Amino acid sequence: MEVRACAGKMDFARLWLGLLLPLVATLDFSYHHQEEMEVFLKNVAQNYSSITHLHSIGKSVKGRNLWVLVVGRSPKEHRIGIPEFKYVANMHGDETVGRELLLHLIEYLVTHDGKDLEVTNLINNTRIHIMPSMNPDGFEAVRKPDCFYSNGRENGNFYDLNRNFPDAFEFNNVSRQPETMAVMEWLKTETFVLSANLHGGALVASYPFDNGVPGTGTLHSRSLTPDDDVFQYLANTYASRNPNMKGDQCKNKMNFPDGITNGYSWYPLKGGMQDYNYIWAQCFEITLELSCCKYPREEKLSTFWNLNKASLIEYIKQVHLGVKGQVFDQSGNPLPNVIVEVQDRKHICPYKTNKFGEYYLLLLPGSYTLNVTVPGHHPHLTKVIIPQKSQDFSALKKDILFPFRGQLDPVPVSNLACPRIPLYSNLPSHSAATKPSLFLFLVTLFHILFK
Repeated sequence: MEVRACAGKMDFARLWLGLLLPLVATLDFSYHHQEEMEVFLKNVAQNYSSITHLHSIGKSVKGRNLWVLVVGRSPKEHRIGIPEFKYVANMHGDETVGRELLLHLIEYLVTHDGKDLEVTNLINNTRIHIMPSMNPDGFEAVRKPDCFYSNGRENGNFYDLNRNFPDAFEFNNVSRQPETMAVMEWLKTETFVLSANLHGGALVASYPFDNGVPGTGTLHSRSLTPDDDVFQYLANTYASRNPNMKGDQCKNKMNFPDGITNGYSWYPLKGGMQDYNYIWAQCFEITLELSCCKYPREEKLSTFWNLNKASLIEYIKQVHLGVKGQVFDQSGNPLPNVIVEVQDRKHICPYKTNKFGEYYLLLLPGSYTLNVTVPGHHPHLTKVIIPQKSQDFSALKKDILFPFRGQLDPVPVSNLACPRIPLYSNLPSHSAATKPSLFLFLVTLFHILFK
């Protein structure tokens, strides 16, 4: 009772403190070029230094900083039990809506902390990383806004960054670009759990895989992960709260009745960022296409913000799905590099504990058996039941005591240790997820008859 009372007093104090915090100058609904964006981000970081941390993860081809603003109670470092979330936008420089949405999201979060209970709880329990522009050179290269393709899509070396990552299904021997390498290195520094990548040119939430092989279901015009149920839920979470992401909203575009699609079902893509996040970084990422027009007139930006604000907030909250915890030995020491996965949904690159012995598994409500594996020891099985009603801003906590005597051999910790070669080339078509549903059978038949 005393702990609850103390926590209640702290939340009340934060609400009052929020009324006294300085306000960021109101961000207008216009396009903000690099210098303007930097002024805004630095202003936020200065005025809200207790909950924000601004840093650059690298530079673009032309030397522009790739800025990331972190929002959380411990913005400069990871805290055990607090999941890491990220948004990345403007990967294609001429797809601009996401860039501005993330700037307005930053403003919304910092100005509502201590005033809005949902935002305050989100910041209390989540570390949120926001990168408004992964491709600042491309954005600056666009001379005239255009709804369709422009040279600003690519980076300064004319590479499409969303075709530039290692691919798990086939060799992708393109020259890795500075922006791509910066993101790959960034993923090594944090235990990211959930992410979204903001694009434009359509209205749909797309989920992995973007590429595939028969073992992931490509013979049935799709490519599914072992966590397909979670990915469909995540995509629906975003799309269902945006009234524009339903039906045929974009003329001459594909119709997505529920506003979601499997990436491969839409069109195969080699070297995409969302597949790389899921396979090599243990991070669930989806791609959000948020505007029919890639670079719409700026007077439309306020409408896009109003359409997407609820979705952007609700999607962050999904980082608290499922189960999390630490793995310890019998002496109470946290164990890094331990494989922790659900027994019937193993990943081609096994999901492992970080240097703190932590694991995070995004799962829908249900009963699961966790398989905890330390090299040289028998697997340890433990059952968990994810309740129908998730806890407020926290996944189910399940610490695991691994029953063995003696010490583990020291192993260097890396969440990207899986080799970067086509990993799925010999995957057998055995997964139930790859078997066609009646709906997909009818869709495939339609394409055969009428394409």
